[in-house]
Amino acid sequence: MSNIRITKQFSFETGHALYGYDGKCRNVHGHSYKLSVTVIGQPITDTSHVKLGMVIDFTDLKKIVKEEIVDKFDHSTVFNKNTPHIELAKELTNRGHSVILADYQPTSENMVIDFSAKIIARLPKNIKLHSLRLQETETSFAEWYGSDN
Repeated sequence: MSNIRITKQFSFETGHALYGYDGKCRNVHGHSYKLSVTVIGQPITDTSHVKLGMVIDFTDLKKIVKEEIVDKFDHSTVFNKNTPHIELAKELTNRGHSVILADYQPTSENMVIDFSAKIIARLPKNIKLHSLRLQETETSFAEWYGSDN
């Protein structure tokens, strides 16, 4: 049986600041992120199965990614938990804003590492995460590949 890759695309708006960075991105700013999630597996061949012919139902993949990433990061501001912006983070939280204090510098590179772990933990055993592509701007993106990790 052939392995097939399927991809689902998502978008979300997130603010962040890069603690200790020597450029403009040290300031709080935001991006319209685009996330492509590609999984790999074999289509279901059991003719009595309601999902015959599917690797994974796109709806099931969407549920995982929405719950683990999109719903948490959309319209949130992400700071490294060691940032001097911690007072700003507390103030924003106290005013009802969504703030994520990450264990990492919130670059696209680190975000795809974080996202990969969250998705892998939720995928069925017979489905593997093949790749993630997180597009930060029209011309800039980070990619994570299972074969590299």
